[in-house]
Amino acid sequence: MNPSASLRAEAAPKARALSLTFGYYVALMALGLTTASMGPTLPGLAAQTGARLAEAGFLFTARSLGYMLGSLAGGRLYDRLRGHTVLAAALAIAATAMAAVPLVPRLSLLTVLLAALGLAEGAVDVGANTLLVWVHRDRVGPFMNGLHFFFGIGAFVSPIVVAQVILHSGGIAWAYWVLALAVLPGALWLLRLPSPQDGVATGRGAAGRPDTALVALVAAFLCLYVGAEVGFGGWVYTYALAMGLSGPATAAYLTSAFWGSFTVGRFLGIPLAARFRPQAILAGDLLGCVASLAILLAWPHSTVALWLGSLGVGLAMASIFPTTISLAERRMAITGRATGWLLAGGGAGSMLLPWLMGQAFEPLGPRAAMFAILAALLLAAAVFAALTAASARRAERR
Repeated sequence: MNPSASLRAEAAPKARALSLTFGYYVALMALGLTTASMGPTLPGLAAQTGARLAEAGFLFTARSLGYMLGSLAGGRLYDRLRGHTVLAAALAIAATAMAAVPLVPRLSLLTVLLAALGLAEGAVDVGANTLLVWVHRDRVGPFMNGLHFFFGIGAFVSPIVVAQVILHSGGIAWAYWVLALAVLPGALWLLRLPSPQDGVATGRGAAGRPDTALVALVAAFLCLYVGAEVGFGGWVYTYALAMGLSGPATAAYLTSAFWGSFTVGRFLGIPLAARFRPQAILAGDLLGCVASLAILLAWPHSTVALWLGSLGVGLAMASIFPTTISLAERRMAITGRATGWLLAGGGAGSMLLPWLMGQAFEPLGPRAAMFAILAALLLAAAVFAALTAASARRAERR
C-alpha cells in the first residue's frame, strides 16, 4: 500500500473525530449563550409582560422544569434516532424560542415558551455530552473538560452581548434575536456530519448496559454538586451585601470573579484530565471546595476571606461536572437515556438547593446559605465515596 495513502487513511478518522468534537463544542457554547441570557434580561421581561419582578422570577423555575423533562425525553431520542438530527432539531427549537421571547406580551404565555426553551436546552445538553462520549470513549476526559469550557465561554459572553445590544438598541428584543442567530451555526455544522454510534450498539460500551445503581449514585452526586454550584453563583452577590462586605458594584464584580475563576478552572481541567484519573481529580475538587468555603465561613467579616473563598470555590468546582461524566463513562455504558437521568439529577439540584437557601436566608441569616452549600458538598463527598465503593465491587464481579 502507498505510504501516503496509508497515512491519509489513518488521519481520516482523527479528522472526523475532531470535526464532530468541534460541532459539539459549538452546540454547548450556544447552550451557554441561551442559559445565561435570562438573568440580565429579567427586568425587561417583567416590564414586557406587565408583571412584578417577583412574579417574573417564576420563569426560572419553568425553564428548569423544562430542562429536566428535556433531559429525560432527549436521552431516549438519542438512543433511537440519529444523534445529529436530534441535536440539530433541539438547537433549532432553542433558536426559535429565543427569537419568540421578545414577542410574547403575557407572563403565562412566556412561562410556557420558556419551559419549551428549557426542553430544547435539556436535549442539547444530553446530546452534546452523550455524543462526545460515543466519539472518544475511554479517552473522553480532556475532550469533556473542553466541552464544558466552551459552555463557560458562552455563559461568560452572553451577559456582555446582552448589555451591549441593550445599550445600543434600548431594549431586550435585539439581544434575544442576536443570540438566537448565534445558536444556528452549530445545527448547520452537525447536519452535514454522520452521527456516531452508541457504545452498546457497537459492543464498545464500558460495561454493557448502564447499571441502575451507578446511574442513581451519579445522579445523586450531580444533584448535590449542581445545587451547590448554582446556589453559590446565585446567592454570593446577596450574601456579600447582607454581610456588609461590599456595595452593589463590588458584589457584582465578586460574582463575575467567581464565574471567571470557574471558566479558568475548566480550561485548566483539560490538561489535568489527560494526566490524572477522574477519582483523583474529583477528590481534589471536593477538598478544594470544602477548604475554600471553610475560609469564607471562618472569617465571615473579612472581605479578603470572601474573595479568596469565592475564587477558590470557582476554581475547585469547575471540573467536577465534566469529570463526573468521564468517570461514569469508565464505569458503565453511556446511553442517551442514562445521560438524561444524570442531567435530570443536576437539574433537580439546581432548583432545590437555591430555593432552600432562599428560605433560610432571612430567618437564619445570610451565613445559613453558605452552610447549606457546605452541607451539600459534604453530602456529595459521602455519595462520591459510595460511588467509588460500588464501582470497585462492580469491577471485581466482571
